[in-house]
Amino acid sequence: MKPYEVLLKENKHWAAKKLEDDPGFFNRLSHLQTPEFLWIGCSDSRVPANEITGTDPGEIFVHRNVANLVINTDVNVLTVLDYAVNHLKIRHVIVCGHYGCGGVKAAMTNTDLKPLLNMWLRGIKDVIRLHRHELSVIDDEAKRSDRLVELNVQEQVFNLAKTSIIQRAWKNEQRPDLHGWVYGLNDGIIKPVFEMKAGTHIDPLYEYDNL
Repeated sequence: MKPYEVLLKENKHWAAKKLEDDPGFFNRLSHLQTPEFLWIGCSDSRVPANEITGTDPGEIFVHRNVANLVINTDVNVLTVLDYAVNHLKIRHVIVCGHYGCGGVKAAMTNTDLKPLLNMWLRGIKDVIRLHRHELSVIDDEAKRSDRLVELNVQEQVFNLAKTSIIQRAWKNEQRPDLHGWVYGLNDGIIKPVFEMKAGTHIDPLYEYDNL
């Protein structure tokens, strides 16, 4: 059996088990999507949002990319954010990184990863520059990488708050709250590292006054 055929076989087993446990599961799922959360996570295959939070399909709206970045020119992430905030009316946006992130580790080096990855990881290099002093005093490379993972999550939450999408929802509907989390691959535990309540003021440079 080919590897992709195994996936199709396991899908059938999973669907059958769901129906056995809950005959109405797929009927409900096909008619309703009312998630309370938007999850912006890393594409790393070891960090599946539903599984590590113990939630079912339909409970979390998910976007994933390399190193869980929120870049102000990325139409993909901004489209997901717009849909989640303005149509699904989610109440929480979670940026979840993970310790041992390969994208973060790569950004810490000066290795040429060719144009696309260089461009993408530049966002993390900017985080390093912003927090250069704090990171420079951490001698242990693994601990420095872990701290950068946390700081990267924090900066991506700030990037969310800088968008007119979030600011308009904050002004008109007092939602969503923004959360920065980090998942531990070694113990499976999620660590909250940063939070911004709806309506939090940021640097006035980024605040829109005509929403």
